[in-house]
Amino acid sequence: MTTSTTSEVPFEVLAIGRVGVDLYPLQDGVGLEEVSTFGKYLGGSATNVTIAAARHGRRAAIVTRTGDDPLGRYVSAEIARLGVDNRFVTTVAGLNTPITLCEIFPPDDFPLYFYRDPIAPDLVIEPADLDLDAVRDAGVFWATVTGLSKEPSRSAHHAAWQARGRKRFTVLDLDYRPMFWESPAAATEQVGRALEHVTVAVGNREECEIAVGETDPQRAADALLDRGVELAVVKQGSRGVLAKTRTETVEVEPFPVTVVNGLGAGDGFGGALCHGLLAGWPLERVIRFANVAGAIVATRRECSTAMPTTAEVEAALDGAYDVDR
Repeated sequence: MTTSTTSEVPFEVLAIGRVGVDLYPLQDGVGLEEVSTFGKYLGGSATNVTIAAARHGRRAAIVTRTGDDPLGRYVSAEIARLGVDNRFVTTVAGLNTPITLCEIFPPDDFPLYFYRDPIAPDLVIEPADLDLDAVRDAGVFWATVTGLSKEPSRSAHHAAWQARGRKRFTVLDLDYRPMFWESPAAATEQVGRALEHVTVAVGNREECEIAVGETDPQRAADALLDRGVELAVVKQGSRGVLAKTRTETVEVEPFPVTVVNGLGAGDGFGGALCHGLLAGWPLERVIRFANVAGAIVATRRECSTAMPTTAEVEAALDGAYDVDR
């Protein structure tokens, strides 16, 4: 088990899960076979959420693992450079730091290619690797469905949830990636187990179908609430966002932007969601702020370094910031 943080101020946002290096093409509208140059960026959904939260001034950390290789050293250093505590980033001998490539066909086609074989280091997080005091004390504890796809990561997630005891703002990102699972049914089974331990669930309509068998936003939100979550957030892309508790329903219209790369928008939304929940804002303000944050990320090529500041989001909400500039 890692060194306890109980003598320190608790992390406002602590996430567990995927990390790697994104190699994104610098040419749009062509397949990878025709791309000649790439940009190298830090990537991985859970890691991006912590970076997004840090851009809003939140004290954030990520629990993850890399290969013991040059890209792993890049990942750890870049996490710190972008304002996230990297004390829980450890290496795994014999495994490579994952690489992810994409193709960019705006406005809505961004195929992803994951290189994570034979297993990604972030899927060999052990329960003994966890600082359970840090997990228990964090303002927000964020996990993703990807981390449930393999052992020992699955057991580590359940150990963290057991320690946290369904504390407020225990979030499950329904981030379902079919290539990480043997079947949709296997994912549904594991998500069902996970929903017993979390208080917030966030996903798009397709991810909600895996989680609770519903794609209609209202029915999906209700099904998530029936599973015990306190806040269900259903992202609908060009139709906006629905958020629902047992006493309140909020629907936010889409924020129009010119999309460059939509892949990091959900992570920008997630980090901003954490910020708004911790700030204690009314639900509508939280969701509207997060929606705009995600939209801003979609106007930028990369993910991690694309996360907007609070000032940029507020200016966009006020109409004083041109997100397409």
